Amino acid sequence: MKPESSPEFSQQVAAWTAEAAAGTISWIEFAERVLAAQLSSEGGVMADRDRQRRCRFPEVIFGQSKTAEQIEIAARRLLLDTEEVLVTRVDREIAAAVSGRFEHHFFHSRARTLRLAQRPIENERNFTFSAKNPSADSPPLPRSEPLEASQGLAEPLVGILAAGTTDIAIAEEAAQTLAWMGFQSFQVIDCGVAGPFRLLAKLDWIRRADVLVVVAGMEGALASVVGGLVSVPVIAVPTSIGYGANLQGITTMLSMLSSCAAGVTTVNIDGGFKGGYVAGLICRRIKERGC
Repeated sequence: MKPESSPEFSQQVAAWTAEAAAGTISWIEFAERVLAAQLSSEGGVMADRDRQRRCRFPEVIFGQSKTAEQIEIAARRLLLDTEEVLVTRVDREIAAAVSGRFEHHFFHSRARTLRLAQRPIENERNFTFSAKNPSADSPPLPRSEPLEASQGLAEPLVGILAAGTTDIAIAEEAAQTLAWMGFQSFQVIDCGVAGPFRLLAKLDWIRRADVLVVVAGMEGALASVVGGLVSVPVIAVPTSIGYGANLQGITTMLSMLSSCAAGVTTVNIDGGFKGGYVAGLICRRIKERGC
């Protein structure tokens, strides 16, 4: 079936409409045919082109185990309705093969994310600094004082905290997801509970965020500590980093789920994308409502 915007598709829908009006087929069957055409499968891919209307953001392609051809088919179909597509968990070799087929692309090797677009890609919406050296120069704070109504609204800001440098890949996945969604973020790296003074050194930054994504392995205590210091939602992302009793992140996840801090909620193990996406949805609502 041709894309919905094509003359061929319009003619087919007109024919089905005539059949339904004549009673040859039911209106339910008519709706089923239109839906089937909308979700036509090619190369084992059935892209959900309606997701942006329903959820405000288009479908994200999970790249793991997919071929370059399957990713290309899904991306091209999604790009009929949106300007940019995000692919997660994609290996460097597959990303290289796919990137060569699109004019505008950006691959982040550590996050394992690939962005494909119909226009140049902006990727300057997030920055990183280490909490290990609190005296080091940092970028200027995004907001020193709340903006007055006459000044307009500041962009929502997400803080991404990684307990250790081993958690950076998951934190980067969250940051790249937010960049794709169009929101700015900053990262505080290596601020885990083994040295809590490192977290306190950046508390002025952390408290300026509208939502926080906290990435940690081992026992995942950082999320609870942060949750007890801030007044914004904390999205805890457990990682599979840790020794034997960590159980590849299960211990971390259970610890975060059992957090005593009321503002902490938890996503799946190594779910940097999910943590970033939920933070982006919160930012979208903030921006829409002008909070």
